[in-house]
Amino acid sequence: MTEFSLRPFQWSDIPTITNIYRHYVENTAITFDTEAPDETTIAEKYAGLKRLGHPVIIAEREGKVLGYAYASFYRPRAAYRFTCEDSIYLDPTATGKGSGKLLLTELLAQSKAFGFKQMLAVITADTANSITIHEKFGFTHVGRYEAVGYKFNRWHDIVHLQLSL
Repeated sequence: MTEFSLRPFQWSDIPTITNIYRHYVENTAITFDTEAPDETTIAEKYAGLKRLGHPVIIAEREGKVLGYAYASFYRPRAAYRFTCEDSIYLDPTATGKGSGKLLLTELLAQSKAFGFKQMLAVITADTANSITIHEKFGFTHVGRYEAVGYKFNRWHDIVHLQLSL
């Protein structure tokens, strides 16, 4: 089996990123979006990330995009400028095969190089695999918000994890 490789985001990735994210919007509570954004909306978001110089990484195997990760400001106010939140999404066929670990490793390195000092992970509380991978990288639990997201006819908690970069 060919190893995963990482590369910078390219504009040609927008359709695949949109499709991967759509899966999570429509089938999970991993994101609290309730309607999947279209390619134009995703492109605008990534244009903003690129303009800011924030890390945006693509995982692929044999030229097929299997996932992506980015880190951006936790909140827009200036005092938060050294704190980022991470996001990692994998093609459903690529979960549990090491690409998430590879993406998070590189995302941490690029986020530190960018100048972020703290990384936060905001995770739906019943997403054990995401929580576990963050814990393996040294993230610690710093909070839990109960019943803050309503999706698929039920309330969802979120947890916050934090890592000093």
